[in-house]
Amino acid sequence: MMETRRHPVDDLGVPVPVPRDVTRVVSLVPSLTETVAVTAPGLLVGATDWCTHPADIDVVRVRGTKNPDVARVVALEPDVVLANFEENRQADIDALRDAGVAVWVTRCVTVAEAFASLERMVGALGLAPPAWLDDSRRMWADDHAGRRRVAVVPIWRRPWMVLGSDTFAGDMLARLGVDNAYAAHAERYPRVPLDELRAAAIDLVVLPDEPYAFTTTDGPECFPGHDVALVSGRHLTWYGPSLVEARSVLTDQLRPQLR
Repeated sequence: MMETRRHPVDDLGVPVPVPRDVTRVVSLVPSLTETVAVTAPGLLVGATDWCTHPADIDVVRVRGTKNPDVARVVALEPDVVLANFEENRQADIDALRDAGVAVWVTRCVTVAEAFASLERMVGALGLAPPAWLDDSRRMWADDHAGRRRVAVVPIWRRPWMVLGSDTFAGDMLARLGVDNAYAAHAERYPRVPLDELRAAAIDLVVLPDEPYAFTTTDGPECFPGHDVALVSGRHLTWYGPSLVEARSVLTDQLRPQLR
């Protein structure tokens, strides 16, 4: 029988039987794929079709975050599968665990939680905290000291959905001087009619390019009379090595509207 450590506990408080020596990892979360690929690339053996960073990763693809090929994941014989509480369905996590696969689930809705979560996860994989994690902490250590604006942040259209309460992206924006108009909503990603969004007491609309790919010609035209900022969805919503550059990237994209 493979020797295991005392089971480390994931972000949901679940003990995960991670082997003492992890050599095979499957990631079902794009940002966690990037985390492993940058930190210990030899560990990664499988990832979703949506895992696009680093661009040169060459691993087995196991379909999407919401519809992973569970049988294919199991066939890869991973020591641990990385998942996230909102990216992945509980049914798929349960199916993997029922098949005897160790699944580590992350949950972070603030930047501070992301740092703690990432350090806990890499530790569970038997890795030392990477240098990029310390760099990220330094990049995000200072509070925003300039002008603040109130924004709606659509993440989808047809139907329109926006950032609501307790979201990682909302905390990222708050640290950059942008307060989410729907931060007190009962739902994390509420559906809101476009007329209501247009009438909200806001002075900015932030349009990321994922999960919906808002562009200069798809999205801004729906908010006449409002300042609009198009931002990188990866830098707004991913937690991992992208955090090192996320502050500067997002600041540059928001700067014209924060003057």
